[in-house]
Amino acid sequence: MDSGQLVGIIVGIVVVLAIVAVAIFLSRKRKVTANRNKAAEIREKAKADEFTAREGEAKAARAGADAQQAEVDAQRLRKEALGRQQEAESARAGSQEQLRKADELDPDVVTAEHGDARTDEGNTSGGQTRGEARNDAAGEQPRRDRTARENAAGDGTTHNPGDDQNRGDRPRNL
Repeated sequence: MDSGQLVGIIVGIVVVLAIVAVAIFLSRKRKVTANRNKAAEIREKAKADEFTAREGEAKAARAGADAQQAEVDAQRLRKEALGRQQEAESARAGSQEQLRKADELDPDVVTAEHGDARTDEGNTSGGQTRGEARNDAAGEQPRRDRTARENAAGDGTTHNPGDDQNRGDRPRNL
């Protein structure tokens, strides 16, 4: 082997090494560029996800505020319902008191207080008398003898409790 061949082999090896080095350099450059592009895509996706997260947080905050408002509305409605219930109970108590006073004044009604039968002698209906007590929300209240009242009215008619017709001769008690 002479020195020319040796120089040619060395030059060939150097050229091959240079080509390999350039190939590695270009490969790395493409990889770095690809990584930059991929990183940019990831950043864009992260920004979109962050926007979506902020939007979700805003919706959650709105939902929380709506829920809190609903709770406030529910409390207000509960208070309003309680007030109306108390008004209704007061009205019922007043109505029961008026009925009790009317029954005390009515000579055809037997009450627990009087203990005597002040009904018409012709009453043989077997209906309940005022002395028979009933339990309801207002407490112990005596029952009305509708048949005795109707017979005392003298018209000989009976009143069906389910009838919604107003008799006209006296107010209808519910």
